Amino acid sequence: MKIFFRTWLLGCSLLLIFYGDAQAQHTRHIVWLKNKGGTTFSLSNPSAYLSARALQRRTNQQLIVDSTDLPVSNNYLNAIGAISGVTILNVSKWLNAVCIQTSTPTALVAVQQLAFVQSTAGLAARTALGHTREKFIETQRITPLQAPTEKQAELLGDFYSYGNSAGAEIKLHKGEFLHNIGLRGQGLQIAMLDGGFFNYNQLRAFDSVNRNGQILSTWDFISRNATVSDDHPHGMQCLSTIAANLPGQFVGKAPQASFHLYRTEDVNSEYPIEEFNWVCAAERADSIGADLISSSLGYFDFDDPSFNYTYAQLNGNTTIAVRGADRAAKKGLLVFNSAGNEGNTAWRNIITPADGDSVLAIGAVTAQGVVGSFSSYGPAPGGRIKPDIASVGVSAVVQGSNNAIGTANGTSFSCPNMAGLAACLWQGFSEFNNMKIAEALKRSGSRYTNPDDRVGYGIPDLRKAFGWLLTEYATVTADVSNCAIALTWKSKDVESMKYEVQRKLPTETNYTTIYRATPAAGQVLRNSTYRYTDQVTINPSGAIQYRVVQWIDTTIATAETVLLDSLQILLNDLCNTSLQPTVQLFPNPAVSSTRLVVNYAATVSSLQVAVTDKLGRTLNWYSVPLRSPLTSTTLSIANYPKGTYLITVWDGKQKIGTAQLVKD
Repeated sequence: MKIFFRTWLLGCSLLLIFYGDAQAQHTRHIVWLKNKGGTTFSLSNPSAYLSARALQRRTNQQLIVDSTDLPVSNNYLNAIGAISGVTILNVSKWLNAVCIQTSTPTALVAVQQLAFVQSTAGLAARTALGHTREKFIETQRITPLQAPTEKQAELLGDFYSYGNSAGAEIKLHKGEFLHNIGLRGQGLQIAMLDGGFFNYNQLRAFDSVNRNGQILSTWDFISRNATVSDDHPHGMQCLSTIAANLPGQFVGKAPQASFHLYRTEDVNSEYPIEEFNWVCAAERADSIGADLISSSLGYFDFDDPSFNYTYAQLNGNTTIAVRGADRAAKKGLLVFNSAGNEGNTAWRNIITPADGDSVLAIGAVTAQGVVGSFSSYGPAPGGRIKPDIASVGVSAVVQGSNNAIGTANGTSFSCPNMAGLAACLWQGFSEFNNMKIAEALKRSGSRYTNPDDRVGYGIPDLRKAFGWLLTEYATVTADVSNCAIALTWKSKDVESMKYEVQRKLPTETNYTTIYRATPAAGQVLRNSTYRYTDQVTINPSGAIQYRVVQWIDTTIATAETVLLDSLQILLNDLCNTSLQPTVQLFPNPAVSSTRLVVNYAATVSSLQVAVTDKLGRTLNWYSVPLRSPLTSTTLSIANYPKGTYLITVWDGKQKIGTAQLVKD
């Protein structure tokens, strides 16, 4: 687990060709099975082996249950387990393989002679008593952070008070935008694959997730029990980057998400058995109904050099780990893996399963966006872009084993940082599948148009990712009846956002805002539908162009708009004669001013506008130049008391029309 250790977890996997060495030195073996014959499970009843949540994910993403979902035959497992001297460790249905332990050569021969066994191969040797392969170098080098001052801990307009260091991390990605509109990971489940989660149930960064029951399940694939809090702290530190909730000092990227904690890494040694454990954990994450996998593990070299990979073998198809990772993505999970910490070593490259084409490999940068020298280089063999994207892994804020908050280095931390933010993004767009969310992250990257071998598509901007997904989700349609054009649009919003309907007539070169809409009260993102009818007269007939613009951020300093959609309406000459003059006000209600729009075709030079109160008293007169067929002007109402007013438009003694105005 090199990246996990050298500068963080990553390492290597295995091809069957590497299993040809003498198996006598190995005590743990993989048993490849020919089929799933004799299984008592069926594809017609998947609820017997997949949770309701796992099945719902498949339904949502239009995925079918197939033979890889079927558990390994119990008949086969019973036959293997009945052989004297054989212990079954873990079972993979995706690989249709079993990991066993035996020190008896005759027992291994007996396994090989079973009719349903395809082949066996060594996975790991016996670990020498007291031996520890110390690879968690960076996890031991946590630099303590000073406790925040009262001023530093103040809220600065965001939902969370992050603290200076943690705040710099999330603001690099504009992730606070997601938190501020209610996307904090609620309802999303993240499976963490690591080497241990030491004292996660006692350390203060996890007070909230423990109190709220957000740790849904745990499993140790090494010891084969449910306790993961007595093992290495590396996984706990990775978990803290997502789950921490210490206001004013350290808030993670998705503090309201739920978690499955799986220990797959044996820190005492480095053998391909850990890759097999990785796949088994990914299968459990799938079956139990998780949405994302965050893995700060990886492989390329082992204690036994005969297992080592070459760079060419990290092609996304070869290693056990990458086959499991890509299979998880095919089951609809969004898979994140550390790119590796080999940038300053002779290996230099990414490691597996970060090489998977459906795996998001995460490089490491500082909170200012500078690449960490240790972050592994891409590309993957064949020139595929790797890493895919990057997040903060240099001086990343983590929870320490001694209950202090500090910083540490490694793509081990950039990976969960990115996974947590992705969970918040996906929460807002549950209509989309895992690959759509991955695409949004890449598209929002700082180097999307010019990817490189250090950060791939760059540092994602989560507000831009949100905006792009919004354009993919939103719809704008129009119905035309007697030259009345009814626009209907669907989007997602909160009360701080707003919409503009913009129009360009055949004789115009620029768009004009003709209508503004403000969402209803509510600070949590929701689906919304709006409708606006525009009565128009055009002379001559032609194409009217409309577009709907959504302001997703209305703060002056950070204002951001998204073009939801545009469309074109063709009107014929009937609209020139059949349409009655119309008077419209935008916005309405209004506070200080409103825009008067008059559709009226005539040859006079000006129109007269009267403003009267509810008692019929005339408060003001305006003379407005006529620009046939469309006249618009701004009416100032700042000095009027709150109430209802009538706006009447005249052509000399002929009344053109009226509109009621509400002053807020």
